Amino acid sequence: MLAFKLAFKNIMGAGLRTFLNIAVLSFAFVIIIWHNGVIDGWNQQARKDTTEWEIGQGQVWHPDFDPLDFLSYQDAHAPLSEALQSEVATGSLTPILIAQASAFPQGRMQGVVLRGIDPQQKILKIPAHLLEREDIKTPALIGKRMAQSLKLEEGDPLLLRWRDKNGAFDAVEITIVGVFDANVPTIDGGQIWLPLQRLQDMTGLPGEATLLVADESFTPSELSPWVFRSQGYLLSDLNAIIQSKKGSGAVLYGLMLIIALLAIFDTQVLSIFRRQKEIGTYIALGMTRRQVVGIFTVEGSTYSILAVLLGALYGTPLLFWLAKTGWAMPAASTDMGISIADRIYPVYGAGLVFGTVALMVIAATMVSYLPARKIARLNPTDAIKGKIQ
Repeated sequence: MLAFKLAFKNIMGAGLRTFLNIAVLSFAFVIIIWHNGVIDGWNQQARKDTTEWEIGQGQVWHPDFDPLDFLSYQDAHAPLSEALQSEVATGSLTPILIAQASAFPQGRMQGVVLRGIDPQQKILKIPAHLLEREDIKTPALIGKRMAQSLKLEEGDPLLLRWRDKNGAFDAVEITIVGVFDANVPTIDGGQIWLPLQRLQDMTGLPGEATLLVADESFTPSELSPWVFRSQGYLLSDLNAIIQSKKGSGAVLYGLMLIIALLAIFDTQVLSIFRRQKEIGTYIALGMTRRQVVGIFTVEGSTYSILAVLLGALYGTPLLFWLAKTGWAMPAASTDMGISIADRIYPVYGAGLVFGTVALMVIAATMVSYLPARKIARLNPTDAIKGKIQ
């Protein structure tokens, strides 16, 4: 208790130097929590959007299907087994057929991917029910980014050309019946959604699919030759990106933390140099060197505690406001090919806050202890005289 009283008294006596140290350390504290909160918020939003719009609770793939190899689409399809047909009938699976094609908007040619989906499916948020148009022979859905790329609006016609299962070219004019807005670019950019049965008829693949999207009631069992891909597998690329963003962010707030701790280190070195007579007096009065070292170490940790309190004072309302209003992402972020919402809402978990507090206190205590070790080598007589050994 005596060490805390002396440490607090000395810190308050330092005046402006104390305030500057605490202010810089508190700023680093708030930045660390804010940045990690943004990354965690992005992670939760991206996982939620990707799950709801694209992958469901997992997917069943044709063994030849590779989403990164467009050439695999030609052969990555097969009729559904009786077990899969039973799951589709109960609604726990929804089949999707994928094929390559060329679109001709305004006389231009652009490669596209056709995706056939059941208009009555309920697993994904894609508004497939809009494809139930009996008055239109080939209705189609596209995303907002795809609509901007092709310069199309709802009700516009579009000429498509594709190869059927025998490699023969065919063409048809489709009609855009809906434009949806999703944060998942892999179901939007370059994608055109058609009724499953219509795409099966166009490609000559009745009853076949490339993959099936599962809901929470689906239990994978013997699916051979089909392959089940779990949520963890399908989200692995997104998780890797999130972790890389956390790593790069750690460099930023790590530098800020080092600057703040360096200021505390310099303050402690200067304090020991200027207070040699005081240190010698403590030792002469019977305090052990370890107790005196403890006083200066406690001073450093007190800086971090005051910084946390100051950061909480102005950081709590600021971070709460950011969590409510979100952080608007630039328009160019939608072209990065990963799931990013127009506005990210930070998430500040208890583990993040308490972990950051512990980091600040431990780091400040360590950098305060390093210069304080010199006290153990001081001769109390020389210290009282103001001489450095």
